[in-house]
Amino acid sequence: MNASPDVARIERRCRHFEACGGCLWQDVPYEDQLERKRRSVQDLLHRALGSRHSPIVDPTLAPADPPWGFRTKVHFVLGAGERGRGLVMGHYRRGSQAIVPVEECPVHAEAGNRIAFAFRDALSDGRVPAVTGDLRGGVVRHVVVRVAQSSGQSLATLVVTRNDKLLRPAVRRVLAGDTAPAGLHLNVHPRPGSFLFGPDTTKLAGLSQVRERINDVDYLVSPTSFFQMNVLAAGRMVDLVLAELSGAATVLDLYGGAGLFSLPLAKRGARVTVVEESAGSVTDGDASRRVNRIAESRCRFVRARAEDVASGFYRRVLSSPPDAVVMDPPRQGCSRAVMSWVAHTLRPPAIAYVSCNPEALASDAGALVAAGYRVRRVQPIDMFPHTPHIEAVALFGR
Repeated sequence: MNASPDVARIERRCRHFEACGGCLWQDVPYEDQLERKRRSVQDLLHRALGSRHSPIVDPTLAPADPPWGFRTKVHFVLGAGERGRGLVMGHYRRGSQAIVPVEECPVHAEAGNRIAFAFRDALSDGRVPAVTGDLRGGVVRHVVVRVAQSSGQSLATLVVTRNDKLLRPAVRRVLAGDTAPAGLHLNVHPRPGSFLFGPDTTKLAGLSQVRERINDVDYLVSPTSFFQMNVLAAGRMVDLVLAELSGAATVLDLYGGAGLFSLPLAKRGARVTVVEESAGSVTDGDASRRVNRIAESRCRFVRARAEDVASGFYRRVLSSPPDAVVMDPPRQGCSRAVMSWVAHTLRPPAIAYVSCNPEALASDAGALVAAGYRVRRVQPIDMFPHTPHIEAVALFGR
């Protein structure tokens, strides 16, 4: 979804705007960005549900003001310089895999930028080769830094094709400098593909996890686990889900990740069963449960695919239908099997659906409405300002 040509333009903050593929809407006034996102969700739901069932979508929430420095997960790509010489760090050029070398990224947390640029300089000065396009040569692929907004703790991860001795001087230099991260990890990822991390991660120094606090819950986050990178926006999502499900005694949290919603629900008295496929997220979630002194009987993490639970492979996951279901599915939305199981078999009085793709939300909302649910509220949240990306929380009741 590109900004229309008739929208008023403003001065871009980042010098790399023209070439970089990240912030496509940086020259669009922020109020217009928010309204375009609200209207997009409204139009998709209207087409999917019709005027009778389509709700009036709330104005898009903007948690970060001003909307800069909100990405607490800082990620840069490393590659060879011109004519294959040297090392550059940056983002992919729009519509290609070519790297745009950058000297700033104002949507990143500044502390994370400083750590990443320190690694770039140390790797470049140490003549550590970046990977070639076919991954047959070079060592370093990515620098990823996670900065906890609440605690200030930071984890840096170097993603490499192999653990090469050329890395050691650069690592020692960064760890001895003023911008040293609180924890440093090495992730070995020799294969091509779109996945950022490979399967093997080794701690080189410091912390294994950072501690992030959202509202009154502490979350422990490992270097390669998924966690929302806009913490302020994540907090607003949690508020919405808690307000809707405050009276639920039992909750099923599907695609529950590291417990973003389940831990605060359990802390407020609900008994929550979390279903999550990722082993790393389950490990982090259970560690966070212990840190918050929440009993396992109050919040239980089950490593399983939502589809497998829906098909009955894990019949002991639930002893009885829950009072409420939270769904935070991947970008493609829920499978038909999961939607049918929730809407027709479990039939909970309340459903909180967290979406990172309004097209999938519209499709799944249609399935729920057809099963007898109504849309109580849809709240877009600006998780990623200056981009067309839209997050929304939709609340359904029978």
